[in-house]
Amino acid sequence: MSERPVAMISGASRGIGLAVARRLSQDGWALSLGMRHAVMPEGVDPEHTHPFEYDALASSEAAWVAEVTERFGRIDAVVANAGVMIPKSVIEAEDDDLDAMFAVNVKAPRRMVKAAFEPLAATGRGRVIILASLSGKRVKSAKSGLYSMTKFAAVALSHAIRQAGYDRGIRATAVCPGFVATDMARQITDRDDAAMTDPAELADVVAMLIGLSNTASVAEFAVNCQLEEQY
Repeated sequence: MSERPVAMISGASRGIGLAVARRLSQDGWALSLGMRHAVMPEGVDPEHTHPFEYDALASSEAAWVAEVTERFGRIDAVVANAGVMIPKSVIEAEDDDLDAMFAVNVKAPRRMVKAAFEPLAATGRGRVIILASLSGKRVKSAKSGLYSMTKFAAVALSHAIRQAGYDRGIRATAVCPGFVATDMARQITDRDDAAMTDPAELADVVAMLIGLSNTASVAEFAVNCQLEEQY
């Protein structure tokens, strides 16, 4: 069994997922990185990093967990970061659009945590981070409406995991950022990167949250790059 704590991170090839991987590697974690193409990224310790070819639509979470437990013998944290956005209003969209986003943003992280639930509970302080969005707290525009439907569900998923695992030491947090300087955000806003939250700052948030004790549970963590009425 690894002496280091072990984190599974989906969507780890770029953006927030990669930033989280680099931060946790720096903090001494062993990593299993879910990536479309399983290659060792820069900025992590290759000796303690396990790339896994992961497609959120392929229902491969159980196989992924099996590889992690065989390699490291434990799972201490799950960071469900993989996500997709189709910028359509609820009127413009078809069912296939909603199904595609719901599959990646809600169903895949649920399967991921379900597969890792027993190893997480075995640690007595398993941690789950669901990378949701401020779109899971409010509907800011027509074009974000369909995405918001799935991210509201992702926030609910985090709360449901917290309820299901609390007595066994599992703590779950929905991290809800606004615009983050990633490829996804660049496709939907003309803001400069400097005017958006840096992925490394989100990684700092995740590192802080999973490091808290069982008696310092945080259900939701909202962070924004701009002033809004509530956020």
